[in-house]
Amino acid sequence: MILKHADVVFCDGVKKADIRTEGGTIAEIAPRIAGEGIDCTGLTVFPGLIDMHVHLREPGFEKKEDIESGSRAAVKGGFTQICCMPNTRPAIDNKVVVTYIKHRARQVGLCKVHPVGAITEGQEGKTLAAIGAMKAAGAVALSEDGKSVASSKLMANAMQYAADFGLKCLCHCEDASLVDGGVVNEGYYSTLTGLKGSLRAAEDCMIAREICLAESLSLPVHICHVSTYSGVQLIREAKARGVEVTAETCPHYFTLTDAAIASFDTNTKVNPPLREERDRLAILEGLKDGTLDCIVTDHAPHHFDDKNVEYDLAAFGISGLETSFALSYTMLVRSGVLTLCELAQKMSGAPAGILSLPGGVIREGMPADLTVVDLNARWTIDPAAFVSKGKNTPFVGREVYGRVKYTVVDGEIKYEETI
Repeated sequence: MILKHADVVFCDGVKKADIRTEGGTIAEIAPRIAGEGIDCTGLTVFPGLIDMHVHLREPGFEKKEDIESGSRAAVKGGFTQICCMPNTRPAIDNKVVVTYIKHRARQVGLCKVHPVGAITEGQEGKTLAAIGAMKAAGAVALSEDGKSVASSKLMANAMQYAADFGLKCLCHCEDASLVDGGVVNEGYYSTLTGLKGSLRAAEDCMIAREICLAESLSLPVHICHVSTYSGVQLIREAKARGVEVTAETCPHYFTLTDAAIASFDTNTKVNPPLREERDRLAILEGLKDGTLDCIVTDHAPHHFDDKNVEYDLAAFGISGLETSFALSYTMLVRSGVLTLCELAQKMSGAPAGILSLPGGVIREGMPADLTVVDLNARWTIDPAAFVSKGKNTPFVGREVYGRVKYTVVDGEIKYEETI
C-alpha cells in the first residue's frame, strides 16, 4: 500500500510525504514514491490513534457492547489500538479471560485489543489477582477501574508486584466514602437541580495517595480521567519533584462543565462527574504544559434502558470512540491549545510509551498503523450514526471538525469512510 501526497504528522512537524507499507510495517517514507496508491491530497496522516481506556463490556454485558461492535467503533474513530478495562463479568482477573479477549479480538480482526487486568480478584479489593499469569497471557496493565483499591497497603503491594512484571497500575481515583452516593459535582448546579453532589476532594484524595505511594516506593503510577483543577496541580507538583506519575483526561472534561446537568440529560452523567469552568480551564492548561500526558475516551457504552431512567438511577458513562478525535481536534488544535504534533503525542505517542506498546509514531520500520483524516471536514455528531451499541453521548447536534477517512492497521485498511 502507498499513501500519496499526504500531510504527515511526524514527531518534529507536519511534512508532505508518501508512505509505503509492506508486511505490516512502514517500509518507506519519501517525498515521492513511484507506483499507484491512495491519493491523500488534502488529507492528514497521523500515527494510528491509541486509546488506553475503553470498556468493551465483553464478557458479561454484551447488551451494552461487545468486542466486535467496540472494535468497529474504534476503527471508525481512527483508533488502531485500544486497551479494555477489567470491569466485565467475570472480571478480567485471570489468564483465561485475558486469553479469551485476545482470541475474540483476533477473530474480529479490526483493531488491536489489549486487555487490562484487574488489580484484585473479582475487583473486590481483598486479594491481589494473578498478575504474572495475566501478563503472560497478554495483559498490558492493571486497574481496579470504576473504583479505587481502598486499602493503601494492598495498593502498595499491587504497585510493587506490577512493577516486577513490567506493568503499571492505572488508577481510578475515588474515595467512595466522600462520594457518599453523589452523582454530580457538588456545587451551584447540584444545588440548582437537587441532585446529590460529590466533592472534588473524593478524586483529589486518592490522586494524592497514589502519588505518595509512587514517590515512597520509587515506582510508576498512572492517574485515570483527571477532572479537577486541584488534581492537575497535584500531578504537576509531583512531576516537578521527579515522581514517576503519568495522567490522562477525556474530551468531556475539557469540553463540558457541570452546567450541562441542568438539562437532566442522563448522558451527562459520568464518573468522575463533569466539573466547573475553572476545572475545565485547568484541564486545558494541564494538556498544554504536559502535566496531562494523554487523551483517552473512557468509552462507556450503555443500552438505551440504562440511561432512560431517572438521573440518580442512570448508569455513568459516555460512548466516546467515534467522537474523541473530532472533539479533541476541534477544541484543542483549532483553538490553539495544542499543535497537530502535540495532539498526535497525546492520542498516540504517549499511550504507546506509557504502556510500552509498539507504534505511536510514524517512522520507517514501525508498525503500519495509520489514521488518515480530513481536518477540514465539518460534521454534526449524530448518535444514530454510531456503530457502537452505545448511543449515549451528550454531544448530540454539536458541530465538529475532522473526519476519519481511513484507518490502517498493520498495513491493511480496516475502515474506509463511505459517505
